[in-house]
Amino acid sequence: MKKRDPKHAWSTPWDAPLVPEFPFTFRNVEVMTLVYRTRPEAIRTLLPPPLESTGEWVLIHIYNMNDVEWLGQYGECNVMVGAKLGKKAAGGYSPYLFLNSDVGLAHGREVHGQPKKFADALVEARGDLLVGTVRRNGIDVITGTMAYKQRGGSLDDLKKATFDFGTNLNYKVIPHIDGRPALRQITSRKLSKVKVHECWVGPCTVDLRSNAQAPVYKLPVIDMSLGYFWKADFTLVPGEILHDYLK
Repeated sequence: MKKRDPKHAWSTPWDAPLVPEFPFTFRNVEVMTLVYRTRPEAIRTLLPPPLESTGEWVLIHIYNMNDVEWLGQYGECNVMVGAKLGKKAAGGYSPYLFLNSDVGLAHGREVHGQPKKFADALVEARGDLLVGTVRRNGIDVITGTMAYKQRGGSLDDLKKATFDFGTNLNYKVIPHIDGRPALRQITSRKLSKVKVHECWVGPCTVDLRSNAQAPVYKLPVIDMSLGYFWKADFTLVPGEILHDYLK
């Protein structure tokens, strides 16, 4: 048996690691992106300094992760608001993320610093309607709808109208076992080898229900805009540390 070196371990258990190393690829991902305006002060309240808000838009991405290396199949939701770190970086900050994969949850929290919690996320067709739901504690905290594939769209148009969600900003917090802070960072990641197979756009509805452990309702819907339904492949690659609070 090959001797293992604890200085070079990426994840545990040693003989069956939970978290994959970079890169790994997502294939045939189905995404519903819900777009709406919220109160500017609601966004500012959720941003850790020195991040600053760049607008009033909220994007809720609900994913059917159909074929992911290491992880298999699962559902995920990423709630994003526009943010920037001075002139250094700008993109979508994630105040809330939900998914039903233990691998994805651990990877997101341990590596990226994403605030992931367990919940069931799903996009499905119901007749002529696309429906996206996020369910935690028996409550549908997010329900979104849009018409089924009526008009072709472009993600470039979405980014121009709101913010570049291809750059994901996160606040990473990991303590030492004795309670001292180990990591306090603002991190950034971008997806690689993104291939969009199809994209559809149309008016959307967004309904948020109160849940103290999944408080997306703190970003209230003021004005519903467009919904996007798209399918894509992409690869997750290493990101970068933008700001270190402990230095």
